[in-house]
Amino acid sequence: MDQYIVTGMTCAACQAHVEKAVAKLPEVSSVSVSLLTNSMAVEGNAKPEDVIRAVEGAGYGAQLRGVGEKRGVSASDMLAAEEDALKDRETPKLKKRLLRSVIWLVVLMYITMGHNMWGWPVPGFLVHNHIGLAVVQMLIAIVVMYINKAFFVSGFRGLARLSPNMDALVALGSSVSFGWSVYVLMEMTCMVTGGTANEALMDLYHNQLYFETAAMIPALITVGKTLEALSKGRTTDALKNLIKMAPKTAVIERDGEETEVPVGEVLPGDILIVKPGASIPVDGVIIEGNAAVDESALTGESIPVDKAEGDTVSAATINLSGFIRARAVRVGEDTAFSRIIQMVSDAAATKAPIARIADRVSAVFVPAVIGIAAIVLAAWLIAGRGAVFALERAISVLVISCPCALGLATPVAVMVGNGIGARNGILFKNSEALENAGRIQIAALDKTGTVTEGRPEVTDILPALGTSEEELMICACSLEKRSEHPLAKAVVSFGEAKGVRVSEITGFTALAGSGVEGRMGGKLLRGGSVRFISSAAQVSREMLEKAESLAEEGKTPLLFEREGTLLGIIAAADVIKEDSAQAVRELKNMGIETVMLTGDNGRTAKAIGVQAGVDRVIAGVLPDGKEAVIRELQSRGKTSMAGDGINDAPALTRADTGIAIGAGTDIAIDSADIVLMNSRLTDVSAAIRLSRATLRNIHENLFWAFAYNAILIPMAAGLYPGIQMNPMWGAAAMSLSSFTVCMNALRLNLFKVHDASRDRPLRRKVRAGNGAEAFVTDMSIRDQEKKDENGPASAGADHGYIGPAGTKGGIVMTKTVKIEGMMCAHCEAAVKKALEALEGVESAEVSHVNGTAVLTLSGPVADEAVKAAVEAKDYTFIGIE
Repeated sequence: MDQYIVTGMTCAACQAHVEKAVAKLPEVSSVSVSLLTNSMAVEGNAKPEDVIRAVEGAGYGAQLRGVGEKRGVSASDMLAAEEDALKDRETPKLKKRLLRSVIWLVVLMYITMGHNMWGWPVPGFLVHNHIGLAVVQMLIAIVVMYINKAFFVSGFRGLARLSPNMDALVALGSSVSFGWSVYVLMEMTCMVTGGTANEALMDLYHNQLYFETAAMIPALITVGKTLEALSKGRTTDALKNLIKMAPKTAVIERDGEETEVPVGEVLPGDILIVKPGASIPVDGVIIEGNAAVDESALTGESIPVDKAEGDTVSAATINLSGFIRARAVRVGEDTAFSRIIQMVSDAAATKAPIARIADRVSAVFVPAVIGIAAIVLAAWLIAGRGAVFALERAISVLVISCPCALGLATPVAVMVGNGIGARNGILFKNSEALENAGRIQIAALDKTGTVTEGRPEVTDILPALGTSEEELMICACSLEKRSEHPLAKAVVSFGEAKGVRVSEITGFTALAGSGVEGRMGGKLLRGGSVRFISSAAQVSREMLEKAESLAEEGKTPLLFEREGTLLGIIAAADVIKEDSAQAVRELKNMGIETVMLTGDNGRTAKAIGVQAGVDRVIAGVLPDGKEAVIRELQSRGKTSMAGDGINDAPALTRADTGIAIGAGTDIAIDSADIVLMNSRLTDVSAAIRLSRATLRNIHENLFWAFAYNAILIPMAAGLYPGIQMNPMWGAAAMSLSSFTVCMNALRLNLFKVHDASRDRPLRRKVRAGNGAEAFVTDMSIRDQEKKDENGPASAGADHGYIGPAGTKGGIVMTKTVKIEGMMCAHCEAAVKKALEALEGVESAEVSHVNGTAVLTLSGPVADEAVKAAVEAKDYTFIGIE
């Protein structure tokens, strides 16, 4: 997508003309023009010079906006270009125009109202000089009209090209007022020169002069344009502030010396020196030192994050305390901060689907208003109300009509909504994503890394009779410290956090698929699975039942023994995130059905599902299976998918709204429509809440824009009995209409994205699995019974826990493989991946507790192939049932 800066647009009709001109190019697949940011996004293979030529042919100007390396522009230059594009150039010009207009208008109004109505003094040569007063008014009106000549140049140019815009309405209204006044002045002059003039007749004609109206119309519209420009400038503050946060320089270490260079010159691999108070220039990894880093620019979180050697740091975050050396990893436009700016910028350049309604109206609005004004003029003349009355009504219709409010109704709200999201670490890649998020009816959530932390943590410590918790932890941490297994790391990390003293281990041995052993103080220690430890020590029925109970909860029990005596059990599990249950509750309160997808076995999935409180769990799902589930869910309603892994990318792409957890993989982030920088599940509900608030604001703006024109155009036409609108009041109303829309959009800045107190379900129907319609209702997963574990895994099936499926000719084909050596969920994942890679294996449900792998087959599979796959992962193949 190429982005352009467009100049000369003043209203929604201009926006429509530019879009229409560029869309005619054969190489353009889509074009979106933003009146708010004066930008244009073009997709396709059109050459920039052809696009610019098309814009200029429509009577406007355009230039290509810097788009990064693709065009040989450095990231710092790109940010500078972005900042330059957002610079408010119109407001200073409008302020000068307004000031000059007001000075001359004061003089004009002194004469037309102060002298004529209240008898204020004027120079002697103008006293009782109707011709002189009229000429002075005409000259002042000419000055004011010249000061605001931009309206007339743009308006009449648009009329000449048969593409009238708002400026055409202003130009016509002012010019008709001026032309009529000149005609009246000529009539007065003829009467004076012909000797037929008298005081009463001259007063009558003088009251038909509209020079003040001719000057007041462009001046009042300039007031509105100035207010509009000021409020529009505020809507882009979030993006401007983001760009200002971008670091300009970096201190790097070269040849043993510290050198300050522009951030654009930093290369991957350079060593960065970041002192307290300094901004981190690019994304990197700490190689020395510790620091407390303020990451609010990325996540919106004000609480500093402690960073140590090996941790990643991001551009535009600030080192609050501590000295660090870091190796640059991502530079230029590849940094997370640059990508955030690009996302927010792209979102501003794109158009929300709801804006198309206003676009269609705006495209025909101005010609329609000109036609209405002509009809009003003719109708009142035919009705015999006289030329003055008819002209007043026609001019009022021209100047009160406002297409700008229609054109700004959506983009100002979208820009503010995107800015709020960016400040809170919620990034919408385009305006369509911001709109669609508010219409979500079903939220699918990946388990690992999204609902859960994505890494095992110690959850339970159960010492055996006669053993203290401290003794169990010392033995376990000492033994597991030498192991690289994820569960071992969880035990050691827990021990370090508790300050456990580790003893020296000799003769350490890792027994693949079973556990570990070694000697501490000359005594043999073992740790591992229930089966492994049961073969080396006496395990009481009570401890076996506890181990089984932990496994039922989705945890992995690790048993430890010393010289044949059981020391106890330490359980570890991929624990649920602390905010996951709250996030699910918030989604339910919004009337959204929650579904958790996972490739794990049903037992683990069920345990996590109960803790999170989701409506439904679908377990044993492969990556392409997740995509199929999303497709099936979409048949029942608008569906979102939240995930963080590579295996989630197909489902994220398939979903109506893909939501990537920011700490996840680049592929997941690239596949999604919304990126959550904080990696908190509550940000999913916050994104939906923000989208709904933005949609409400857009609806309010559109209602105001349509209602304003629907009510005031008939009033200006004189259709309301007893109400006759002066054209000047019409111009004043028009000048305030766009300002009102912008100010309403700015109210969104007060919105609190994490405040769930006003959440309400959308009354949108969701189709039930059998095709019937039903309103979404909260369903407790605890009240659901698991159906046949090997039953169909159709996403359209009844709510409940669903296992893997595979049928052939209506008969489920399965094999149960007996395996020894598995001791945790990670072992299960390794075996599952190996078995599912075999041709003919549809899916595999693996259980380390039962020591089995249940294969669902789509064709014949040789037993030898199954055995080889199991043994290739260093586990023991027992046989096939």
